[in-house]
Amino acid sequence: MINPWLIAGGTMSFGAALLHIAIIFGGPHWYRFFGAGEEIARMAEEGRWRPAIITALIAVGLAFCGLYAYAGAGLIPEFPLQVPVLWCITAIYTARGLAFPFFKLFKSEFATPFFLWSSLICLAFGFVHGIGLMWASS
Repeated sequence: MINPWLIAGGTMSFGAALLHIAIIFGGPHWYRFFGAGEEIARMAEEGRWRPAIITALIAVGLAFCGLYAYAGAGLIPEFPLQVPVLWCITAIYTARGLAFPFFKLFKSEFATPFFLWSSLICLAFGFVHGIGLMWASS
C-alpha cells in the first residue's frame, strides 16, 4: 500500500536537496540569503571549494533521506534497515526542529529569523515522516 505521508516526506527532502544544489550555483548571495553565514559566503566569493563541498554533502544527505522515504512509501524497492533508518531520519529532522530554543538560550548568534524558520521547516519534515511511519505500522 502506498504511504502518502512518506511520499510527502520524501518529496520535501528532495526539494531541500535541490535547493541546496541551487544555492551552490546561486553563489555568495544565495549563501547569505539562506543563512549559511558570512564566513561561508566570503569563501564562496573567493572561489574556494569548501562551501560547495559542504553544501553538496548536505544535498546528498537530504537526497538519501528522500530515497529512504520513497522506499518506505512503496514507490521504489525496499532499502536495507529501512524502518530503523527512517526512524533515525525522523529523529534527526525533529531534533533539528526542536533545537532553536536551546541554541537561542546558549548560542545567541544562532537566534536569527533564518534559524527559526529552518527549525520550523525541519520540525514539519520530522512530523510528516513520523506520521508516515506510524501510518506504515498500523
